[in-house]
Amino acid sequence: MLKQQLLQKGIHKLSPQQIKLMKLVQLSTLDFEQRVQQELEENPALEEENGSDLEECSDILEEENKIDITEDQNQSLDNIIDEYFSDDEIEDFQINNQKNYSVKKHISIMSGISFQEYLKNQLHTFRLNEKDLLIADFILGNIDDDGYIRRKITSIADDIFLILGKSVSTEKVEKLLVNYIQKLDPTGVGSRNLQECLLIQLEKKKINQEILLSKRIIRDHFESFIKKHYQKLQKKLGITKKNLRTIIDEIKKLNPKPGKIYSDNTKNLNHIIPDFNISVSDEKLELTLNQRNIPELKISSLYLDMLKSYQSEKNVKENEGTIVFLKKKINSAKWFVDAIQQRKNTLMLTMNAIMDYQKEYFLTGDPVKIKPMILKNISKKIGVGISTVSRVANSKYVNTPYGTFLIKSFFSEKMMNQEGKEISSIEIKKLLKESIDKENKKKPLTDEKLSKILRKKGYLVARRTIAKYRDQMHLPVARMRKDL
Repeated sequence: MLKQQLLQKGIHKLSPQQIKLMKLVQLSTLDFEQRVQQELEENPALEEENGSDLEECSDILEEENKIDITEDQNQSLDNIIDEYFSDDEIEDFQINNQKNYSVKKHISIMSGISFQEYLKNQLHTFRLNEKDLLIADFILGNIDDDGYIRRKITSIADDIFLILGKSVSTEKVEKLLVNYIQKLDPTGVGSRNLQECLLIQLEKKKINQEILLSKRIIRDHFESFIKKHYQKLQKKLGITKKNLRTIIDEIKKLNPKPGKIYSDNTKNLNHIIPDFNISVSDEKLELTLNQRNIPELKISSLYLDMLKSYQSEKNVKENEGTIVFLKKKINSAKWFVDAIQQRKNTLMLTMNAIMDYQKEYFLTGDPVKIKPMILKNISKKIGVGISTVSRVANSKYVNTPYGTFLIKSFFSEKMMNQEGKEISSIEIKKLLKESIDKENKKKPLTDEKLSKILRKKGYLVARRTIAKYRDQMHLPVARMRKDL
């Protein structure tokens, strides 16, 4: 038995190149761009071009050097791949989501485009009809470098009629501004004043006592805050001087000029560049992989010709060292070209399966439509190991018409309602947050009461489960949510 286990382990052991390939799959878009540039600089046998002559290269190099990892091979490789990666790279996908599903993540700005273009690219992922999109684009054009719209809504509506010839109500302009433009990144863009800008940013924060009081100060006591009437604020809120200082420090972390993020963003590598983009066109989903800064690569014709020339000479032994060097570089270049394609195939295969599984959500943007989904669902659907799905979902982001999300946030545990229908824990969290948002802040709902409310709606959720989800969403207990 032991001999058989050792034999199987020996058969399935990953080669160094296969390990390198899996590491490429894990890389974020930005890291992968840097990896491609590094390979171009280090290997002279690799060149940028629109295509590559791999057939010619294959005639020269030995066939055994070619990468060929089929789906069946992926299945066996995934069974032992964890030997080569740390355990913490695969997280528990039983909805260990530390972010609220509705929180839109930061998107890093690609160099070479203007602030307006950056905003417009995001806006055009929303499902708007032709007229609304035209109006929204016009509104977008009124955003200044600080990220504000400083003109009156009535003036913008008048200009739309005069310039575009479209009659539009101020209510329509307001709706497009609040529901779409103010949802764009950076958070706070499209605000009409500082108060609105700060409130939008606070709405995106994880809810705790400090954030709740910060929102109350900005919403209800903004003038006192601006004039630094801190004693008056302390008295109105009924808090200590130390607590007020903590809250003021929290507010000071907000960005009063969100548009300024654009100029700094290209220098800040901690911001997120989406790996995928999902758009909706004619009620159909379209998936693309972000490869705009990744050049097409080919094997250097010069190096191939040099290798042919040295191999055809009579005194091959005299040139053996040179031939070995050329083969090594060409071999490495060919592997890298193949690996790029393999990485692309793996990412698209996995994300396509996730998009298809959660089709109703991606078409509507309604979190209730998110189906219960675990790694195994996608693994079985595309015939690859759970490890591969994990590494794609754990490290990649997708840009959608409803925000930019870490792919793992679409995975959730399965529950049943009173009718016996499967529901996602994400749906439970949405209802939980809605109940807390509507509660009387002077008498906030306890976990037991929240459990009863959900039971009346047909969701059998125990009090301890409510507490678990509330903690995951960073919502404080009832006594901490109580208004002072």
